Amino acid sequence: MALGDSYTAGVIQAAGDVFEVPRDGCERTDRSYPQVIDRDLGGLFDLTNISCGAATIANVTDAAQEPIGRNLPPISQDPDYPFPAVPPQSQAVDADTDVITVGVGGNTFGFAEILTRCQELGGGSDGEGTPCKDALGSGVRARLNKVSTEYDRMLAVLHERAPKAKIRAVGYPTIVPNDTTKCTYGDVTQFGNITRGDLAWLRTSVLEPLNKTIERSTTTQETAGFVDLYTSSRAHSVCDENKWVEGFITLPDQLSFVHPNAAGHRNAADHVEEALLNAISGS
Repeated sequence: MALGDSYTAGVIQAAGDVFEVPRDGCERTDRSYPQVIDRDLGGLFDLTNISCGAATIANVTDAAQEPIGRNLPPISQDPDYPFPAVPPQSQAVDADTDVITVGVGGNTFGFAEILTRCQELGGGSDGEGTPCKDALGSGVRARLNKVSTEYDRMLAVLHERAPKAKIRAVGYPTIVPNDTTKCTYGDVTQFGNITRGDLAWLRTSVLEPLNKTIERSTTTQETAGFVDLYTSSRAHSVCDENKWVEGFITLPDQLSFVHPNAAGHRNAADHVEEALLNAISGS
């Protein structure tokens, strides 16, 4: 059972084609890591992929979601929008579920909102300073606490619905490089107008702590474990030549808004496959 947000579902064109007809607005793509795993290990696992772009932790646990597809006005309009609501993802889990993967937390934290705000603030600073950190830094701890509380509850609900299932929480990959001089201010195929100072803050105070928060939550459930994608993707950030995560735009004109491409999903599949095989072998 594959649960999660857009980093699981795929969503962007660089992660393949949306394969569901009719579309439900969740934008699962055929090169996303659940679908890659299905092709690799379909003889061992019977995949149910109900991940959904823009999902929050609450949308996995107990809140219905109204998918947005690719409707992001004023940037893009989706001709099929609005889409009917989809039920909480946990409802698809039952006592017969053996293994659950779940990749979620960024939307509960508000990462897309912060990216947007950093872009706006950086546009007025000529690339200097840390305007986004200055404006939003004081609220990060509360956001992380919210993720922690909701993640703990989500894992408890999944365990209650599927008491024999092994749960593997999938973390987020490296997005910002350690060396932010690799990033070019104003380049929309990277981070647009986000300053290098704010990129460093996003890496050390947002993305790395978010992964650590998710990893810590897996210690609250005996059947849960964490799949680290961050370490293996360190040399493949948005600003690296061989990137596994796209920037705001993928050339020539595809909106990607900082999401993994097919290579990033291939890497995720490799690590999640290892975790799945270990789960069923008992190691």
